[in-house]
Amino acid sequence: MTGAELVFVPLGAVALGSSVLVVTTDQLVRAALWLVVALGALAGCFLLLAAELVAWVQVLIYVGAVVVLLLFGIMLTRAPIGRSVDLDSGNRVAALVVALGTAGTLVTVVVGGFRTASIDLGDGSAGSAGTVGAGLFRYWVLPFELLSVLLLAALVGAIVLSRRDIGPRARDGGED
Repeated sequence: MTGAELVFVPLGAVALGSSVLVVTTDQLVRAALWLVVALGALAGCFLLLAAELVAWVQVLIYVGAVVVLLLFGIMLTRAPIGRSVDLDSGNRVAALVVALGTAGTLVTVVVGGFRTASIDLGDGSAGSAGTVGAGLFRYWVLPFELLSVLLLAALVGAIVLSRRDIGPRARDGGED
């Protein structure tokens, strides 16, 4: 085994364990923090696979922006921060069976479909930052901008819903 493989296995175990904790915890804030750990471990896996650009995008976009947006949404909508009865539905065994069945099906299909596939990297510039950036700004600028407008609208909507003095009923003079 190489050194990268020896580091990859614990990172994968951390990502798997924290992902399980994301979906099984009873507290929303702890779920968001376990999501940070899972996404950070995944970024470490990308670094070991020599995909530095994808690793830093993972950290900047997902850990830095999406999780912060999720935490702002929890705080602004006044969601329950402690234990929640709604999150503890008692169907964890059924959820585990469905998750394991889905994971098994995905692994079987992906391994069976790509067992003999290979990628010709040619001169090695296929995954470079210049090539990825050129493809991103040539073909994916509009979806990126639309997603940013959607996230901004969601954040503004959460602020409007959380504030009593600027909500729809406050403008009409009604009480909440």
